[in-house]
Amino acid sequence: MPVTDDDRLRELLSVDTIAVIGCSTTPGKAAHDVPAYLQRQGYRVIPVNPFADEVLGEPAYDALADVPDEVDLVDVFRPSEEVSEIASAVRNRHADRGDAGTLWLQLGIRDDDAAAETEAAGIAVVQDRCLKVEHRRLRD
Repeated sequence: MPVTDDDRLRELLSVDTIAVIGCSTTPGKAAHDVPAYLQRQGYRVIPVNPFADEVLGEPAYDALADVPDEVDLVDVFRPSEEVSEIASAVRNRHADRGDAGTLWLQLGIRDDDAAAETEAAGIAVVQDRCLKVEHRRLRD
């Protein structure tokens, strides 16, 4: 079951590095403004966007597999139809590198089958929740 309780969500938010798949270069879009907020809160944000060289002052990578640094949490701003492929990339990274311990699907994004497979691989999953909203609501 995807994570829904506040104590566990708080625990998932106590990370350092967040890879944002679908991170946008366009201010005003949630896929830009949420990562910008997270950056201001002290998180290291690593943009994953094959159409950008840089987002929010950080180099952008074409795919999660291309990110050379350790990733604690993977935040997804892509349509639900793409979640299965993204979840597979997260599972592969987790198996190969031991990082990417959380898959967070933003508001309106969900795939129950991919979530179940990902959880079975030992990765926490959050679906259909905004990271910014939850951070604001739960921060101490």
